[in-house]
Amino acid sequence: MSDAQPSIASIIPVLNESEYIGACLDSLIEQTLSPEQHMVLVLDGGSTDSTGDEVQKAIERSKKRGGPLIELHFNPKKHVAEARNLALTLLPDSVRYTVEMIGHSTVEPDHLELRMNEWSRIESSTSSPLAAVGIRVHPRQGKHGIVENWIEGTLASPLGSGNGQFESFTTSGPTKTPAFAMHSRTALEDVGGWDTAYITSQDSDLSMRLVDSGYAVYRTPATGVSMVKRSGLSKWWKMGHRYGFWRMKILQKHPKRISLREFLPWIGFLVTLGLYMAQSDLVVILPVCYLSVLMIEGIRSSFRFKRFSSLFGVPFCLIMLHTSFSLGLLDGVFRKGRAPSDR
Repeated sequence: MSDAQPSIASIIPVLNESEYIGACLDSLIEQTLSPEQHMVLVLDGGSTDSTGDEVQKAIERSKKRGGPLIELHFNPKKHVAEARNLALTLLPDSVRYTVEMIGHSTVEPDHLELRMNEWSRIESSTSSPLAAVGIRVHPRQGKHGIVENWIEGTLASPLGSGNGQFESFTTSGPTKTPAFAMHSRTALEDVGGWDTAYITSQDSDLSMRLVDSGYAVYRTPATGVSMVKRSGLSKWWKMGHRYGFWRMKILQKHPKRISLREFLPWIGFLVTLGLYMAQSDLVVILPVCYLSVLMIEGIRSSFRFKRFSSLFGVPFCLIMLHTSFSLGLLDGVFRKGRAPSDR
């Protein structure tokens, strides 16, 4: 560690992120927040590409530019929860806040400054100790492929984002799912950090434990993270299944997190199946309503983003998401988790 006494640390678990990690770190090097106040920990879960080399290059760039301290550490247990818990043991005592980042994301130059300002504002308005403040998730910068555009349109839809991390919220307030959260280190240590039983959805579990321990969890639209999302349909399917699978694991531990809307595809399927078996003339009602809503959403998306292909692409991706997520929920009832293969 250097002689600097940073108060905030960006924590970045990585695995084979050589294509993106350089831009991610450059965006943190260029922060308007004083570099003495900020440090970056990169925790590599065993990358087999040139991720480590890219991080070392960024370390040298930061030194030359007078940027924040960047450190690269090995995460022997590979996964995100283990990486973040490891980071808590590596941080100097001066660090009071941690910021969640991932290797395929970037932020604007005033990002950390805005985070600190928002933390102070929210903290002064809540009676409970503040544990976390999440932010908006934006599309990555640059030109997108056709499937990536469909996926972005899907996540921008209320039928695709729900109340999760991709929701396009516009007002600050309490939340159960703070995306890319800034955390109080004291709060994290008080609840024992992240539960390593979760390969995905570890943040949802953490937020529930923080709330149950009397802490406040908020989100703000004042700043955001630009994130590279899936660009292929097979990865999109795998992501939906993985989110559904680990969502079920969360619900098994935290039943009060159950939301009826997450089970609507199963409810619709079972009702339609029952009507079919009863040979009812009403059997087509729910499928027709569902497809009609999807087409309306496709039309809305095509006008909103000025992309004709979204007319069909967004409904198709919504069907894939609803199906894969629902199958993941069912799979989560019967099977233990394993590491994802899609990223």
